[in-house]
This record gives sequence, C-alpha cells and structure tokens, in this order.
Amino acid sequence: MTVKPMADRVLVLPEAAEEKTSTGLFIPDTAKEKPVKGEVVAVGNGTKDEEMVLKVGDKVLYGKYAGTELEADGTKYLIMRQSDVLAVVE
Repeated sequence: MTVKPMADRVLVLPEAAEEKTSTGLFIPDTAKEKPVKGEVVAVGNGTKDEEMVLKVGDKVLYGKYAGTELEADGTKYLIMRQSDVLAVVE
C-alpha cells in the first residue's frame, strides 16, 4: 500500500523506542518513551499559503503527541502537518 500525504502533511517513520537502558536492563512496553525523532518518507505538495519545505529523507524532531498513527504493510507511521515538525536534524 502506498500512502501519499495531501496538502501540507508529511508521513514520518518514527525511530524505534529504546529497548534497553545503558546498564543493559530491558525496558517494558509500558515504560517506553514515545519517539520524538523520525524520518520523512513521503510529503504532500504544500498549500497556496504554505510551501512544502520538508523533503523525503529528512530526519526530523516532532512533539511527543504530534500526528496521527497509521499502519501500512505492518509498519507504523505518523502522518502530521508540516507545522507539527519542530526541527530538521542534520
């Protein structure tokens, strides 16, 4: 299945949550932090008021509760507005 965001939305593949602490202890699912970093895998065309400045492959930071979760082909993604992205990591 191919997902093509509309207007000013982007599709982000979140980084995996930490599985272990630095001391080697496993972190249970209920205690894992939600990822706030990911990679843009698809972008919309922007709107007449907001040009699309993000591109596929950008590593981005976003708010902990930003976007809407979506699952396609067994992979979990977030779809969010470009304005929900806080920064591009270089």
